Amino acid sequence: MSGHSKWANIKHKKAKTDAQKGKVFTKLGRELIVAARAGGGEPENNFRLKIAIDNAKAANMPNDNIKRAIQKGAGGVDGVAYEELRYEGYGPGGAAVMADILTDNRNRTAGEMRHIFSKNGGNLGETGSVNWMFNEKGQITVPLEDFELSEDEFMLMALEAGAEDIDNDGENYLVYTASEDLDGVHQALLGQKVPVAEAIVNQIAQNTVEIADLEQAKKMIRLMDALEEHDDVQGVYANFELADSLSDEDLE
Repeated sequence: MSGHSKWANIKHKKAKTDAQKGKVFTKLGRELIVAARAGGGEPENNFRLKIAIDNAKAANMPNDNIKRAIQKGAGGVDGVAYEELRYEGYGPGGAAVMADILTDNRNRTAGEMRHIFSKNGGNLGETGSVNWMFNEKGQITVPLEDFELSEDEFMLMALEAGAEDIDNDGENYLVYTASEDLDGVHQALLGQKVPVAEAIVNQIAQNTVEIADLEQAKKMIRLMDALEEHDDVQGVYANFELADSLSDEDLE
């Protein structure tokens, strides 16, 4: 989420713990299964699968795990049918929130989503209640650590590769593209030896809501954490921005 530097920093610290818990591999595996089931097991003919494989490799998911997930999806075995859903609502301070879901039990997930929103100061809304506030974009994450190019040099490279814009959240460059251009820009950056950590289709907020109240900010962070930690959630999007007056120590 562009502009959410404080939240981005909190997420980066938490992501390392999530990886250790194995949550990342579980969610990547589900995406591989669904992508292969929807478009076949050949990545050259399945853009979604190609991106899923790239992200799995970037997260150091073992090749055998990747192959098994693709075979499971393409072969339609295992009797598990995942359904793709999107839940929309509002968080503390009126921030718009969306969660993309892969579930094998719609009723269970609906109840759990409703509980997560209400427990953390939010309200689950109707389908279409907030998605109009977001634009679908390709997003490529490039870690700043040990990156040799200056921001101006990297922006020029990214724009020449077909990107629309780049942002700096303090720990990564975020490269934004039209969703249909994501793979082309991704491959061009890889060809220039750029260390890409992730390439995804993201939902980018058109405008942001600033949260300056500490208690609302803490509730918003708890809501985002609870959604992202849920096993069925593949992606969470929101349009909040934490005010500069809130210190990192107070938010943790």
